[in-house]
Amino acid sequence: MNERYEALFTPWKIGNVEIKNRIVLCPMGGTSLFGWMEPNHFDREAANFFLERARNNVGLIIPGIAPIRDTLGGRWLYRNRKMFRQLKDYMEEIHATGAKLFVQLTAGMGRAWGISDEVLPIHKNPVLKVLAKPILDTDYQLASPSPLPSRWAEGVTCPQMTVAQIQEIVAAFAKTAVLCKEAGVDGVEVHAVHEGYLLDQFALKYTNHRTDGYGGSFENRYRFAVDILKAIKAACGADYPVSLRYSAISKVKDFCYGALPGEEYAEIGRDREESLRAARYLQDAGYDMLDADNGTYDSWYWSHPPMYMPLNCNLEDVAAIRKVVDIPVVCAGRMEPDTAARAIQEGRIDAMGVARQFLADGEWVTKLLEDRLEEMRPCICCHNGCFNLSHFKGHANAQTLPDTRGMARCALDPRTMQSRKYRIEPAARPKAVAVIGGGIGGMEAALVCAKRGHSVTLYEKSGKLGGVFNAAAAPSFKEKDRQLLAWYAREVANCPGLTVRLNTEVKDIAALNADEVVVATGAVPVKLPVPGADKAVEAVDYLLGRRAVGQKVVIVGGGLTGCEIAYDLYLQGKEPVIVEQKNDLIAVAGVCLANASYLRDFFRTNKVPVHLESAVAEIRENGVTITGKDGQKQDIWADSVILSVGYRPAPLAAGGRHVHLVGDAARVGNLRTVIWRAWDVAMKL
Repeated sequence: MNERYEALFTPWKIGNVEIKNRIVLCPMGGTSLFGWMEPNHFDREAANFFLERARNNVGLIIPGIAPIRDTLGGRWLYRNRKMFRQLKDYMEEIHATGAKLFVQLTAGMGRAWGISDEVLPIHKNPVLKVLAKPILDTDYQLASPSPLPSRWAEGVTCPQMTVAQIQEIVAAFAKTAVLCKEAGVDGVEVHAVHEGYLLDQFALKYTNHRTDGYGGSFENRYRFAVDILKAIKAACGADYPVSLRYSAISKVKDFCYGALPGEEYAEIGRDREESLRAARYLQDAGYDMLDADNGTYDSWYWSHPPMYMPLNCNLEDVAAIRKVVDIPVVCAGRMEPDTAARAIQEGRIDAMGVARQFLADGEWVTKLLEDRLEEMRPCICCHNGCFNLSHFKGHANAQTLPDTRGMARCALDPRTMQSRKYRIEPAARPKAVAVIGGGIGGMEAALVCAKRGHSVTLYEKSGKLGGVFNAAAAPSFKEKDRQLLAWYAREVANCPGLTVRLNTEVKDIAALNADEVVVATGAVPVKLPVPGADKAVEAVDYLLGRRAVGQKVVIVGGGLTGCEIAYDLYLQGKEPVIVEQKNDLIAVAGVCLANASYLRDFFRTNKVPVHLESAVAEIRENGVTITGKDGQKQDIWADSVILSVGYRPAPLAAGGRHVHLVGDAARVGNLRTVIWRAWDVAMKL
């Protein structure tokens, strides 16, 4: 192990529980040991996920939130005694690895409850709401400290929680914690004065307008979280560890409008002053650890940092807390091992919190210990597989219910939390497989086929692997994308049974003499049918540096790629202008709100011109003419125009019995659809 990481592998204590190292697997929605949306049960998929990571040297495991009361059906968690008996046997397996495990229990989501488009009619229709109540009690799920607007659905007001409901939840925490302790669980974590979830909504002045004992004063606003703690300690004993998921600073300017890194703004949530006071107050009440970062659902990119956020983005705010408390403090948020180790050594934090890197590579801690960093598959912060709750004008959460139920999967490794569906199994009959196209889809298909025992030849017409992802990885803020490309190059080069032929264009698949052919030839840009389209620069040409642009640049297309290009241009000191036909930027399912809201907030804060519901009528050497939704034409003067209006599949050949399409050659999508489709095909060959 490199000596700069040594501080990560020293023991520490939470209360009287010793943890062998300072790497904490932080909770992620969808990884609950007790299920998530379905009725509570001991979840074997999550259990296996955590056990594998425990065997790979993680110190402390905190599974995803366990709702204290079922989302569907409304059963209280403590009533399922069989589940806790199974948990007891499981804890013996966890402890055999040397790891410790806390169970995170949630009081609820309040206005942060992710209402999906599919269930939105239930929330808006009083009759449907009554009919659905025995299965899905929407008023309970949305219950908030005060009547508040839903974060996800326009026109939906969350009802105020009653004191009786609060007391019922407090009692349920205590009863559930007792069962966790009896099962051998090392501690519990209370979810959460964090991320704008229910307890945080009680704590924050902009969401708590109550006038009873749970609103108004500082002590009243934090009373719910303290009542839960006291009930757990009374039931389990003062020495039973209880941690708290905690957001240092809310980073909120208004409802649905967050503050950007480094921005000067007026905080309406928890500011630095209140945060330090609250941290001391919660410690003095009896909490044994603060599991911390920043943000709420109104500034979600702090809690779920996309690639646009700085590395170690929450460290300074969390380190400030550590100065005023005596209990351990964990910091999460794009944490890098070298920075975390240095902060631990300096006493600024006590442990490094990591979540989604464990989805992309469950063995990364072992690889760090063994100085095999180049073998780590990096998390690229895309949220495509793990948490792609998407939201844009005219929609609540556009993510489908099956997708919501299956959170905490991984775009880069479909086996994550789906081990029964995706796995490497030896081929019944090894074949000669030709893969045409060396982009992500082609490389993934080639790797899976080779690992199954096939003899694989990968053909790439250019001199470089990666395909269009090379363009996607080009902007300065895509350092993890570039690391992923390097990881693929290494995996392909070191994979037995896999031969790569660069600078080899395949024109006739019949001449390949292969048993199976995988076509991964990608997609081509959609041509915009307007006068002067040939004067514009294609997005890929700009990203790859083939075409330079001037100072003021119009980007035609406000999807994810177009917005990332505009962001990249702004960071270079240029003046981007976005033109988009839809009524919102990034108006598509599959892009997490954390990612999309960062870009929307960035453009809004920095006054980047955005023309929504506008179509380009003409492109000229010195700009464009657009037509607005009112039919009025407008000239926008610019030095350059970039087209980012989508792609269409460009397969070399049609699919058939022995010819299989993967990646964008099959259907244009994102990294998740490309990689998962590659596995779907390769597992059947």
